[in-house]
Amino acid sequence: MGKYLNPGNLSFKEIRNDNYVDKTGMIELINQSINKNSRLTCVSRPRRFGKSFAAEMLLAYYDKSCDSHEIFDDLEIALTDDYETFINSFDVIYIDMANIAGKVREDEIVGYIQRNIVNELVCAYPKLQVCEAFDETLVNVVELTGNKFIMIIDEWDVIIRELPDQTDDYLKFLRTIFKSSVTTNRIFAAVYMTGILPIKKTGTGSALSNFKEYSMLKPWKYGKYVGFTAEEVKKLCEDQNGDYELMKEWYDGYSFEKDYSIYNPNSVMEALNTGDYISYWTETSIADELMDYISKGYNDLTKTIAELIAGIEVTVNTNGFANDLVTFKGKDDVLTLLIHLGYLAYDRQAGTVRIPNEEIKQEFIKAVREVDHKETKKRVQESDQLIENTIMMREEAVATQLAKVHMEETSPIHYNREEDLRSVIKLAYYTYRDYYLQWEELPTGEGYADVVYLPKKNSDYPILIIELKWNDKAEGAIAQIKNKKYTDKLKDYGNDILLVGVNYSKDTKEHTCIIEKLEKVL
Repeated sequence: MGKYLNPGNLSFKEIRNDNYVDKTGMIELINQSINKNSRLTCVSRPRRFGKSFAAEMLLAYYDKSCDSHEIFDDLEIALTDDYETFINSFDVIYIDMANIAGKVREDEIVGYIQRNIVNELVCAYPKLQVCEAFDETLVNVVELTGNKFIMIIDEWDVIIRELPDQTDDYLKFLRTIFKSSVTTNRIFAAVYMTGILPIKKTGTGSALSNFKEYSMLKPWKYGKYVGFTAEEVKKLCEDQNGDYELMKEWYDGYSFEKDYSIYNPNSVMEALNTGDYISYWTETSIADELMDYISKGYNDLTKTIAELIAGIEVTVNTNGFANDLVTFKGKDDVLTLLIHLGYLAYDRQAGTVRIPNEEIKQEFIKAVREVDHKETKKRVQESDQLIENTIMMREEAVATQLAKVHMEETSPIHYNREEDLRSVIKLAYYTYRDYYLQWEELPTGEGYADVVYLPKKNSDYPILIIELKWNDKAEGAIAQIKNKKYTDKLKDYGNDILLVGVNYSKDTKEHTCIIEKLEKVL
């Protein structure tokens, strides 16, 4: 048992001892690729989404230096036809690039990897003929043992992300073992790489184009292994007395095309362990970089971030992204990066992105308040002022601000579309998350209120029920709130309720607002 050659199954044993969610169905996907043209697999997903857990699971299953039946016999993989065929049947080369990058001089990383793997191979197989070329030594091992390798590279892209000066040497090393399909097929039964970013396809990075990729843009059959599914989270909540509705609100939102939702696994487990439903992204170093990305001075980026925080889905073109952290040509590249980092959820069919859940919305709100960007600061201040004006029942000030947002943020082509008025409201109140939870078409009384802002727990802020009218009167909006009894289900909330009626006149382009107050029921 070595550090890089057949490290054993101890890490996965420890994972199994700690409320393990069965993701071993993923092993079957790799089994299906063994000794096939599809043997090279690269799966990218955000930090804290279980990349290393998956890599350690595969290591424990394939490593021939140990017997892992007791770990896997009661899991999903044991029910598959290939379970016994491949379990503990291969020499596994396991490389944790993040660990290596953190302890080895930058210009010695490639040499360190090759030297240590070869040394362990010689210890395991004393008769091995070592060649100057690393890939030729691996070929000699296969010829000596009659057994191909499984290679697992965890965080394969850490060099590209954090040590860009070493990218060329690193990719050259990978090219020596993966570029030629003849050589690769002689050496490897399968290869599995994890990363945050998809493979960089330009320049020397094209050497890795023979990998089959699964990313946050196109997870395909690996979609349900990106994080926890709704069913898995429900089961965890049942077993550990978690609040499933809060889990859904805070950590759900990464929905793919197979009609299932994906939850952030690290945050779910942290919430179960602590009993606190909060943002756990602040503990990751990459979360600190969100502010840098959203403050870039690209055309319309500030407006787009405001729309996202307000709960509006926006269109994105993901095709031009260079798959790195430094090459940005415009707003779409920034949004695409945020998809890969887990800050945005992507709807591939609609071509849109949105902020997936409350956890990430908190990070955006915090970031925009810290951004040293004139336009962003202005938006934040105006939204804060609008919330204050609403609470203080300054009707004319509210109408004036809504008119300003409507004029500045709505395309002239769509200015008179009724459905745009609700987007104007959400965009105008976009800093509401410091104080409120936002609900659209909340079922109350005998109908659905257009937009409702519910104060956060232990807050004395009033409930805001906003009803919108088009070519009517603001008084008509107030009357509808009362006639349809929108306040009935909210009276027990324990806060004052403000009825906010807003009307937009298509002919005069005038916005009017009326606000009435219902005292809280004591």
